[in-house]
Amino acid sequence: MVLMASAVAMVMTQTLVCSVSGRVFYHKNPVTSGGFTLLEILLVLGIISLVSLLLIPNAGNIESRLFSVEVREVTDLLNHVRREAVLRGQPSTLRLIADGIDSTEMMPNLQVVATWVSEGLLLEFLDSTDRLSKVEDSLDITFYPEGGSSGGTLLLILEPQRASIQVDPFTGRISHDSELDQAY
Repeated sequence: MVLMASAVAMVMTQTLVCSVSGRVFYHKNPVTSGGFTLLEILLVLGIISLVSLLLIPNAGNIESRLFSVEVREVTDLLNHVRREAVLRGQPSTLRLIADGIDSTEMMPNLQVVATWVSEGLLLEFLDSTDRLSKVEDSLDITFYPEGGSSGGTLLLILEPQRASIQVDPFTGRISHDSELDQAY
């Protein structure tokens, strides 16, 4: 009866039972007590999957949010330079510098009110004669005190997104359109 009770205790508590000279010693079985149960593993995997479902959709949005921030920044700088031209009563210029170009090597210009450096964006410029050109080093857009500007359309591209910022050559007004172009 004692042996049967010891065997049942060993199975139920997963312990080793040793009998030395009539005394019974119980030791935890080191092989079975060091792991995780199936329920614990499934619970952790469920939590990890829920967290990944919440984070992965936002990871793709980060790039589009950064792109829209860059477009807003260029638009705000263009508006700022336009106001400066009217307030100062002299031409004011925004210098747009392509990605990878060292801005310290640029020729200084007293009319340059603000400078913007493209970080990872491709810049193209459509001038008022509808000639499209890639911006290799820098592009200056100048606003005049009487309201005019050098004009043109600035294209900011970060595949698959594109944005165009139009500068009216007669009034200097700035408008922009953003689009997600999958085919580009």
